[in-house]
Amino acid sequence: MIFRFRSELSWVSSNRQLQLLLAHLLQSCVSIRPQHSHHLRPIHAQILISGLQSDLFVNNLLIKGYSESGFLHGASQVFDRMPQRNLISWSSMISMYSRHGYGQVALSFFSQFRRSSASSESPNEFILASALRACWQYERANGCAFQVHGLAIKAAFASDVFVGTSLINVYSRFGFMEDAMLIFDELPIRNSVTWTAIMSGFCQIGKHDKALTLFCQMRVTGVEPDGFVLSSLISACAAMEFLDGGRQAHGYVYRKGIEMDVSVENVLVDLYCKCSKVVTARKVFDRIVARNLVTWTTMIAGYMQNSFDMSALNLFVEMNRLGWRPDAFACTSVLSSCSSLMVLEQGKQFHAYAIKANLESDEYVNNGLIDMYAKCGSLTEARFLFHAMDGNDVVSYNAMIEGYARHEEVMEAFSLFYRMTFLSLHPNLPTFVSLIGAAALLEEVCTIMQLHCQIIKYGVTMEPYAGSALVDAYSKYSYVDDARKVFNEVKDRDLVMWNAMLFGYTQNGLGEEAVKLFHQLCIVGLRPSEFTFVAVVAMASFYASLFHGLQFHAQITKAGLDYDSHVLNALIDMYAKCGCIEDSRTLFSATFIKDTVCWNSMISSCAQHGHADEALLIFNEMLAKKIVPNYVTFVGVLTACCHVGRVEEGLSHFYAMKHVYGIEPGMEHYASLVNLLGHTGRLQEAKDLIEHMPINPAAEIWRTLLSACRVHGDIVLGRHAARMALSLDSNNCGSHVLISNIYASKGLWEEAEKVRESMDQLGAVKGPGYSWIELNNKVHMFLAKGREHPKADMIYSILDCLTLMLKVAGYAPHVYL
Repeated sequence: MIFRFRSELSWVSSNRQLQLLLAHLLQSCVSIRPQHSHHLRPIHAQILISGLQSDLFVNNLLIKGYSESGFLHGASQVFDRMPQRNLISWSSMISMYSRHGYGQVALSFFSQFRRSSASSESPNEFILASALRACWQYERANGCAFQVHGLAIKAAFASDVFVGTSLINVYSRFGFMEDAMLIFDELPIRNSVTWTAIMSGFCQIGKHDKALTLFCQMRVTGVEPDGFVLSSLISACAAMEFLDGGRQAHGYVYRKGIEMDVSVENVLVDLYCKCSKVVTARKVFDRIVARNLVTWTTMIAGYMQNSFDMSALNLFVEMNRLGWRPDAFACTSVLSSCSSLMVLEQGKQFHAYAIKANLESDEYVNNGLIDMYAKCGSLTEARFLFHAMDGNDVVSYNAMIEGYARHEEVMEAFSLFYRMTFLSLHPNLPTFVSLIGAAALLEEVCTIMQLHCQIIKYGVTMEPYAGSALVDAYSKYSYVDDARKVFNEVKDRDLVMWNAMLFGYTQNGLGEEAVKLFHQLCIVGLRPSEFTFVAVVAMASFYASLFHGLQFHAQITKAGLDYDSHVLNALIDMYAKCGCIEDSRTLFSATFIKDTVCWNSMISSCAQHGHADEALLIFNEMLAKKIVPNYVTFVGVLTACCHVGRVEEGLSHFYAMKHVYGIEPGMEHYASLVNLLGHTGRLQEAKDLIEHMPINPAAEIWRTLLSACRVHGDIVLGRHAARMALSLDSNNCGSHVLISNIYASKGLWEEAEKVRESMDQLGAVKGPGYSWIELNNKVHMFLAKGREHPKADMIYSILDCLTLMLKVAGYAPHVYL
């Protein structure tokens, strides 16, 4: 439509006709905006020329036109110059400011309306709805909302669908969902907007199940959901990770042929990402024709959250290539992916993009950069960014503390924590989890206890995330009772926490407690993971309990986890330690993909059970398959060489370990080599090896030589080895016992007596030996000279008979301590 004012006005013969024409032109501008919104000012000028600037009807249309076209200043000027105003005038102004996000200004106009001469008239439903929308926008207006609600009741509009919906929106905004629900229940008529408002309110406070219940009620009432309702519903399903509900909503959209706008498609992408259906999410993403910034950001974040980190980086690059400008949220997601992948170079590229896109001042991006540099090992850059920030928050402190803890800079981590508390920043759960990890490196349980006290002091809720870290830390220091107390305190325990407690019991030799806890885990309905089974199979290995081991193996097969390398390695070790070396070998042979740990388990198992030749054959087979041996591999190989006395082969492997595979020998390797040389009588070579070790020999090394001296009866070298061992660990009874046995074997009883006396003076007590045997699915434990077993009397009477028979046969026992 093209306006030609002069030709149109040439036939106007009266003011009434002119008024009608100008009103018609104004209504045309409003109805077909924005194409003709630029004609508003010429029409306004014609109104002024024609002397109609005082006409109430025309002025109201002008205000509406300016408002609809976004010319707020023009509408305000018209309103200010109006000689008289009515409800429509005030309603247009209040609605205009509230619709354009100026809630405080809209409330100011509403207040002026109440004080004006028009206040003799009660506000209508449109003014009340606009005022309530303004309250929703202005955070401090909850008191105003109550007043407007009172006016609505007084004016009998509280049951109006528009006013009622606005009331629900504003009460939901301030978290007063009980009040919102009371208003909702009293509304005689509810449209789709009303249902959307109440459902969105419950979603905002995390009561997504209530939102789903309301959707079901809406369907019963016959109200057809629109895009906004479906968006709220799918958002609720996404937050609850309720995949079936989300799929039903998705299917409903297709079944009803509802035209999906991009907001519904975006929440579908979010739903599938949060339910770990990333491939489905990508299919939905690819079918979206009109993607917006939220679409791209949601998909990138979905990839990151599901550990599809490389896909997240690639999508970000594609987004940028197509001309989109990724925002702070997209940048934060890709920086998290860079942290997970530990790809510093790509992280620096995204840092450069953030600077170029003027996002470097964004708080989330800055924290993401600090986290990325810290996790990628560039603590200098992370520290620079941290100190360059205008105001560090808890997130940035957490990122730095975690970075220090990850790189074992414990003092720096705690120093930052003290600074954080000095600045009155409230530490949260991630803060304490990082600090617990750092404290574990100090090997001081008191630090763990202090952190536990700090968690209680700051009122941090003991969630599984922190609870698992504490359980693991306490268990490491054998404070299993404290670990169990923490475990019991946490209400909603996840599988990670159950596994931590199971490993705690297993590591501390509390097999019975571990089995009980495993049964409790199954009773509460949790499905054991591969880590759960590794813990309980390790317990069966420790007690050499084949009965339990077989049961766990059956459950592993039932759970479909018999392909997992960690589980298979634990089973191989378990069968070997239970004496079933053939079963262990069968399981090893049946394993399709063998990693280094799997080979190590089999080599060590064969070596410990005297199958040294087989252990060395498996090692050669491992090398033939191009599997690179590691530190643990050579411990098993050297042990095997020791068992069969292959000195030259052992020395050859020891040499290859360092010079061929680049593995620095550790204390275990030197101990095995000393044992190998010592048991073949090459005691002087063993002594020379110890004295030329590049690392300080531990008492264990000298005790190994001392043991070899006892076998070969070398008193001189034995005394030297004992003296060196005791200088490093004077309280260990093993050295005393070994040198005493050497003296006793040579008939030097006075010397042996002196050793016993020195043991008494030092308080070094030889712990009683113990052993156990599994019989009829029950483990029987025996302590030296102990009478704890229920059938001890019968056992000792049989032993006495056997001893008598040995004496009759002429057996002379060795007299050792």
